Formats: sequence, structure tokens, C-alpha cells
Amino acid sequence: MIDNLLSDLIVQAQEAPATVLAYFAVASAVLYLIFTEIQRVRVRIPGFSGPSGLPMIGNIHQIRNNAAEQYRLWSKKFGPVYQIMLGNVPVIVVNSAKSAREIFGANSQALASRPEFYTFHKVVSSTAGTTIGTSPFSESLKRRRKGAASALNKPSVATYIPHIDVETRDFLNEFLLYGEGGRKGVDPMPMIQRLSLSLALTLNWGTRMASQNDELFGEITHVEEEVSKFRSTTGNLQDYIPILRLNPFSVGSAKARDMRRRRDMYLKRLNEDLDRRMAEGTHQPCIQANVILDKEAKLNSEELTSISLTMLSGGLDTLTTLVAWSMALLAQHPEIQEKALKEIRAKYPPDQILCDADDDQSIPYIVALVRELLRYYTVLRLSLPRATVRDVVYDGHKIPSGSVVFLNAWACNMDPEVWSDPEVFRPERWLETPDAPLFTYGLGYRMCAGSLLANRELYVIYLRLLSAFEMRDVEAEDGGPMSTHPVRGVEDPSQLVSVPKRYRVRMVPRDEECLRKALGEYIDEKH
Repeated sequence: MIDNLLSDLIVQAQEAPATVLAYFAVASAVLYLIFTEIQRVRVRIPGFSGPSGLPMIGNIHQIRNNAAEQYRLWSKKFGPVYQIMLGNVPVIVVNSAKSAREIFGANSQALASRPEFYTFHKVVSSTAGTTIGTSPFSESLKRRRKGAASALNKPSVATYIPHIDVETRDFLNEFLLYGEGGRKGVDPMPMIQRLSLSLALTLNWGTRMASQNDELFGEITHVEEEVSKFRSTTGNLQDYIPILRLNPFSVGSAKARDMRRRRDMYLKRLNEDLDRRMAEGTHQPCIQANVILDKEAKLNSEELTSISLTMLSGGLDTLTTLVAWSMALLAQHPEIQEKALKEIRAKYPPDQILCDADDDQSIPYIVALVRELLRYYTVLRLSLPRATVRDVVYDGHKIPSGSVVFLNAWACNMDPEVWSDPEVFRPERWLETPDAPLFTYGLGYRMCAGSLLANRELYVIYLRLLSAFEMRDVEAEDGGPMSTHPVRGVEDPSQLVSVPKRYRVRMVPRDEECLRKALGEYIDEKH
């Protein structure tokens, strides 16, 4: 019988090869679909409910845009902790402050690793490696974290204040120059990017990005922005649907390889430049040089590069994005600017318009403003995913070792159990409840190691910005009204980092003569 069936198939293939091929393709697709559905049912984690999805892709189609907000909305139906399916991968999503503390706080070591994603880990990072934040747990990771921690602790951060002083002065000077003393609106993004990039380069390699016209400025900012997109947990379908990786014409993979190549080029250039200055004895103290000279650190070249990438991507993601959102928001809220100015002038008179870069967060309202901006805009709304290295039990149900867990920092920061008015931007809440939880930097063992540095940088930025300028007349790039809503105002809702749409704003000096004099004296000193 089988012989007859095979004979019939051979005859049909000879007589109508296209038809047989079509049948074969359909049968293969059906078998693949059945196999993936069996696999999806088998790997689901018992005890956790969640939204229903589609065959093969699970819930991917539902969370392509503003994933963190969709997860927050689902938590109202399925509870603070539930399960989704991304392709054939079950993911536990944590959406409240209480459940985050119970899962991430109480099981810090069990959630010490990261899952590996095909596009970011296998394509983009196959040569230069990954940042500390995106690396799975290993002995190498422990060495890198130790090296970064010593460079980012409070005493070390205090030594970086002269760099923060230089870069924030240049930041103000650029607004004065390009905004023609407040007479025309400017797109603040290039100024913010130069500030963030120069801080990252100075702290890590001991070299500045003194101008937006530098050839490396556009290259680094563009490539790092594109690489950030590849870190998206929802933007790369081939991460969850393995069959898509077989496509030799994949635009996503080709672009990822190109960004990898371009990133390798400027990393090599920066490293070689530092090596040259170290050999000549002309280098300035910086994180990379300190780690190289630290014989106890015992880091290889790949580990050194990982620390460099961490400084680069962390600065450009957090600092750039938050300052971009904040300047538009503040321009729409003159009452917040006035209150901040009143608090600043209580300590610094008008003739001290640049304030003091050594000020260690002594003005409570500016500290509160920074914390509220971090909460309201939660730059990395879906914290980098975790992978369990051993079983975790939540509410009597086991999350097995090897599971993927998402901390929805956005939902935790908007938790109505913590705040009665979470959707209102109100810095005063941090004066009323200074010890309230903030999830923007993550939680537990893998929380951001650079939070102390970021907070200090942000404080000086807003201290000087609000002292020197009044922000007015913000409008979207197309001339329409600018949305500063943290969800509706996002430029690309599929990105991991929630970047605002581009806009223009007028930066009006509070005392132009005094500001020009203060900045002029500083510029003269530099030359």
C-alpha cells in the first residue's frame, strides 16, 4: 500500500510539480503550526493567568506599541502578576510596587541573570559584546559589575564633578548661542545629546565631545539610537519566532550587522586614542584608564569594552531622554519653573547665576523635581528582562528556573496603591513622601549601577538650567501643539526607550548680561 502511495506521488510530482509543491508547503505549515501550539501549551507556567493570544506569535501583536502601558492595563484584569506568551516563550510580567518587592526584592540572587535575545545578543553584540545591564549572569559579569561599582560609588562620583561642571556650562552656552539669546526657538535634542555623549566620553575615555560639528557626534548618536531599538523586547519578531531567522534577506538582521560594524569602528578609535595617551603619559584620569591600571581588576579586553558600552548607552538613554521630555514639560508649566527658581534664589543670588556644580543636592525642591521626572517619564519603562537562575515562588505558585520575568517599572511608578494621583506630574509628592519607592533604575541585584551618577548629573543640569533660563513657547516640530503626555507623546511606541517627539522651545535668559559674563569668564579660562 505504501509502495502504491509513493508511486502515485511520484507520478503526480512528474505531471504537476507545482501542485505537489504547493500541497507540501501547506502541509509543512500546518505541521509547524501544530508543533508550535503543542510547544506553547507545554511551556506555559501553571498557576498564572493572562491574556489569550494567537497561534505561533502569542501576544506579540498586542504589545508592539507602548508595551508597558498595555501590560499596566492588563494588570487591572489579570492582577499585578500574570503571564503572556511572546511566540513560544512564556513571560511573567510584574506590575505593582508590592509584587515587585516580593519577587525582585526578596529573590534578588534568583533573578540575577538576563535572557539572551537573538537580534541583540547574537547579531548586534557578537563582536563588541554586551553592556553590563544586558549580559547574562556569569563570573565575567561579577568582575565587570565590581569594576563598574568602584567607578560609580559616591566617592568616585564626587571626583567627576569638574567634568559635570564643564559640560553643563557648555550646555547653557549652546542654548545662548543657537537660540540667539532667546529670540528664536531651538530644537534642544542636539544640545542634550552633546551633553550626554560628552559626559560619557569624558568619564570613560577622558576625551570630550566639544561640538555638535564633530564628525563622531552624528555617527555615535545615530548608531547608539539604532542599537537601542534592537534591545526592544517587542520590536524584533525573529527573537520569538525562530523560523524568521532563516530568511537570508532579513532587513532587521542586515541592519543589525551594519550597526555592529559601525559601532566596532568608533569603539576601536576611542580605545586606541586612550591607549596612545596612556603610552605618552598625557591621559586624564577616567574609568577605562583606572580599570586598565588596576592590576587586581583582571578584566580582559571584552570586559573593558562591556564597561565602555555600559557608560555610553546608559548616558545616551537615560540622560538624553529624560532631559528632552523635561524641557518640553517645564515650558508648559511656568508655575513649576517659578517655584524652582524661588528655591534656587533662596540659596544662590541672581549674580551667582551658574550656581555651584559642587552643590550635593542641597535644594529639596530640585531633588524632588528630578525624582518626579524619573517617575513620570520612566525612561526604560519595561526594565531590561530578567532570567531566573533558580525557582521563585510567588503567591503559592512556582516560577521555574530559566523563566523570563519582566519588571514593568512604568506600572510600578504609576501604582495607585502607592500614589493617589499617579497620572499627575507633581514634584511636591517627593517632599511629602521622600521614602516612597522609585522603580526607574530597577530593583534588586541587577538594578542600574549608575543611579548615583545619573542623579547627580540631573540635579546640576536642572539647577543651572532653571537658574539661567526660562523655557517658553514649546511647539512640536510640525508647528502644532507639543504633547508631553508620557504615552501619547512618544515618538516611536515600539522602542525600548520612550523618546519624545522632536520639538522647538525658546530658551530666554533670565539675565542675559550676567549669564554671558559668567560663561565668558569660563570660556576665557578654557583658552
